[in-house]
This record gives sequence, structure tokens and C-alpha cells, in this order.
Amino acid sequence: MVSHRRPTRPGLNRGVRATVLSAAAATAAATLNAVPASAVPEDTHETAKAAVDRLYGEAERATERFNAARESLGRQRERIAGAQDSAARTQEDINRMRASLGSMAGAQYRSGGIDPSVALLLSSDPDSFLDRAAALDRVGERRAVTLGKLQRAQRRIAQIRAEAAAALAAMERDRASVARHKRAVEGKLARARHLLHTLSATDRASLGRASRSGPDAALRAEAPGSARGLAALMAARGALGRPYVWGANGPSGFDCSGLMQWAYAQAGVGLPRTSQAQRYAGRMVPLSQARPGDLVAYRADAGHIGMYAGNGQVIHAPYPGAPVRYDPVGMMPVSSVTRV
Repeated sequence: MVSHRRPTRPGLNRGVRATVLSAAAATAAATLNAVPASAVPEDTHETAKAAVDRLYGEAERATERFNAARESLGRQRERIAGAQDSAARTQEDINRMRASLGSMAGAQYRSGGIDPSVALLLSSDPDSFLDRAAALDRVGERRAVTLGKLQRAQRRIAQIRAEAAAALAAMERDRASVARHKRAVEGKLARARHLLHTLSATDRASLGRASRSGPDAALRAEAPGSARGLAALMAARGALGRPYVWGANGPSGFDCSGLMQWAYAQAGVGLPRTSQAQRYAGRMVPLSQARPGDLVAYRADAGHIGMYAGNGQVIHAPYPGAPVRYDPVGMMPVSSVTRV
């Protein structure tokens, strides 16, 4: 019988084969162990920290879109309420004019409604008839005027109703937009919180940006840009330590643009709701000329905003989990500085 097994290589018995296999395994293990044990975790931590920072930025931009949609929703509600009031008043005018026209028609009916020339021939007192005819002419003129007003009022109420319908459709779109942006913010914040839980306490702490100096030094450093800017800065200082709450504009919690709007409201100045609109709420100045009270917008899309406090610092509401605080003005790329 012919065997088809491959013959054993000369000099390589079972014991030697075991020795070779063990050596190969040891070499592979040594190769794997040559990568530092800390490399992968460190890379994971750095990636997680970068992802958390990115998610916070995306959540902030989504928050500003949420604020804009909610502000637009409020405007649409006001438009609808105004249209309803105007339509009600116009309808009252229409009802009065219709009643007046009805009275005129009734008077004409009671007079017989016959041709004036025929009535004159049949009248036993032509003078009194002419007086009545003149009065009827005046009634006819008033009726024509009333009819013209009625037609204009009817066109007006049709326009009002069309505008109200458009505002209602826009309001529904804004409601959907508010809900969509809310889901986006909550989803990004949930992912950020999940990533934070994967980091050590040291890594979580390193995500925060430390302040450089206290508030007294900031106010001593430079003169404010204006009296209202100083008043707004004092209000913002009073909010130090209050929590970041996305979509909130005080007084117990704030997002970034909410803090700016609230602080300037305390100074008697009305700012728009979003950071993108706030950057255009005054005169833009170079960063080198920033003064306390000026608004500092960050990133090209103005997705974040703070208030210059002097001494190279801003007061702002940073992100969830970080209270209103001082941070270096250069903590992110500055896109504009606005003096209100």
C-alpha cells in the first residue's frame, strides 16, 4: 500500500517541531507587546476629548438654530393674532355697511321703487316730490359710497385671511424646525455625555478652559466702550456661576446668546436672540480695539458669543456643565467684535 502522507523532514522530529512552534508564538507575542500599552488608550482619550469638543460646538450651533426658529415662531404667532384682530374689526365694518345698505334698500322699496319721471307725472304736489327726489339722490350717492367702502373692506378681509393662512403655514414650519433642532441639540449633548463618561476625571477636567484672572483685574484694566456696555458687563458679572442651559435667556440659566441678550436688557438695550444676529447689533471694531461690554463672536458662523470684560478676557456661558465664567478672549477663533 502506497502512503500519500508527506514524509517528515529529516532531522525534524516531534520535539523539535514543538520547540519551533513555541518560539514562533513567543516571537508573535513579543511583536504585539512591542506597541506601548498606553498608546491605544491615549489615542482613544484624545479622540474622545476632541469628539466631545466637536459635539459641544455642534450642539451650540444647533441651539442657535433652535433659538432662531423659536423666535420666528413667536413672530408668526404675533402676526396671526394681529391678523385675527384686524379681520374681526374689518368684519364689524362690513356688517355695519351691509346693515346700512339694507336700510337704504328697504326705504327704496317702501317708496315704490318706480321711475322718478313717472312719479313726478303722477304726483299731486310736484314741489314736495322734487324735494323727496333730491333726498333720494343723496341716499343713492351715500349708497354708492357705502358700496365702494364695502367692496374695499371685502378685499381687505380676503387679503388679511390670506396673510393669516400664510403665517399659520409658516408657524407650522417653525414648529417643526424647533422640534427638529431640539432633537439635534439633545442628541449631540447625549453623545457628548456618553463620551465624557468614558474619560477619566483628569481628562474630563482638562476639557475645561481655566480663567486667567479675576473680575476686579478685568475691570481695572480697560475703560468700557460705552455706558450701556459697562451696565451690561456689570449684569453679566452678576450672572457668574449660573448654569449653562441651552435655549435659556435668564435669569436662572443661560446659553451663550441668551446671556448677552439678558445682560444688555438689564442695561435697557434690546438685542436679537441669536449670536448670528447679535454680531450685527452694533458697530464692528477690530479685536485690538475691544473694550469691556463689546460682544465677541466666535468661529466663522458666529456659533458662539461672549462679552469682552477687559484684560484679555470674556464672560460667557460656555457649554452644558460649565457655568457662566471668565475665559481668555482667544479661547476660540474670533470672527468679530461688536460695540453695541
